[in-house]
Amino acid sequence: MCIAYLLIGGNIGNRPENLSEAVRLIGERAGRIRAVSGIFETAPWGLAEQDSFLNQAIAVDTELAAEALLQILLAIELDMGRRRQTKNGPRVIDIDILFYGNETISSKDLTIPHPLLAERRFALVPLCDLIPDFIHPVLKLKLSELLEICPDTLPVSLFKDSGS
Repeated sequence: MCIAYLLIGGNIGNRPENLSEAVRLIGERAGRIRAVSGIFETAPWGLAEQDSFLNQAIAVDTELAAEALLQILLAIELDMGRRRQTKNGPRVIDIDILFYGNETISSKDLTIPHPLLAERRFALVPLCDLIPDFIHPVLKLKLSELLEICPDTLPVSLFKDSGS
């Protein structure tokens, strides 16, 4: 059993409903949902001319190997209508594996920890809502410390906390 930390997000359609559906499908197909962060509204990253995103971090207990988890998550994205057309472009749902326990993985299809995590406020804020004291296995800093020094200045605001 491993705890995987995921980031889900999207900016097309009914954004809160899409996040809820992604959480449900992840729980059905990938493992038991251990915790979810609040939902945060974030400015688009990488391609500014699009609607704002909602993002949420999820902790999931999974029996799946990291590569198998990735395949399940890609299938969920596809089932929810994700079409990969424009890099950093609009999407119904995006599901990224940020951490897989404390493991480091580097393969053709998967790099864990997520290589751009420390540069993305939209990922660090929801993750810090769940596990601020988690130590990044490569950078050897707490996530809260990474957030303090994150070069990304795009706005991230609470849309809905995890208790509402």
